[in-house]
Amino acid sequence: MTDEQQHDQDALLSEEQVAEALDNASLLVKVETLEAQLADSKDQALRAVAEMQNIRRRAEQDVEKAHKFALEKFAGDLLAVVDSLERGTQVADASNEAVKPMLEGMQLTLKQLLDTLKRFQVERVDPLGQPFNPELHQAMAMEESTSAEPDSVLKVFQCGYTLSGRLLRPAMVVVSKAPAEPLVKIDEQA
Repeated sequence: MTDEQQHDQDALLSEEQVAEALDNASLLVKVETLEAQLADSKDQALRAVAEMQNIRRRAEQDVEKAHKFALEKFAGDLLAVVDSLERGTQVADASNEAVKPMLEGMQLTLKQLLDTLKRFQVERVDPLGQPFNPELHQAMAMEESTSAEPDSVLKVFQCGYTLSGRLLRPAMVVVSKAPAEPLVKIDEQA
């Protein structure tokens, strides 16, 4: 082989090597592009799975709340019946023998109704003697008291109720306050 032939063959090898290097570089770029697309697709898939889990969890919570508080309006309407039965038992003359059987029937009906409400998570709020809680009680009046702590419930006009921990109706109460300080007269002659 002559020098010129050798040189041409070296040039051909160089061109083949250059072409092969270009193909390798092109393949590397394609691999990097595909890896980036794969990572992006994985990220999107993970986000979609997380979003579906969040939607399912929110739907389960909504269903749970719907079951828990479905009786809210119905229970609220029954409270008027409870109030009427309580007032009836309070004003009935227990010493009158003619009224006694009717009073006992009303008391049993009231107890049965309260037990039924309790089975459905309707709890009575009777705050007599407890500290005033604006989240559960509605103050109807304030009264001075020396026997009770200030801001405690002195009287209950109407008991409150909660349904599964949520306030259904606040208790209507009278709240105690400290007695007013008597005005001290200053003796001007002193």
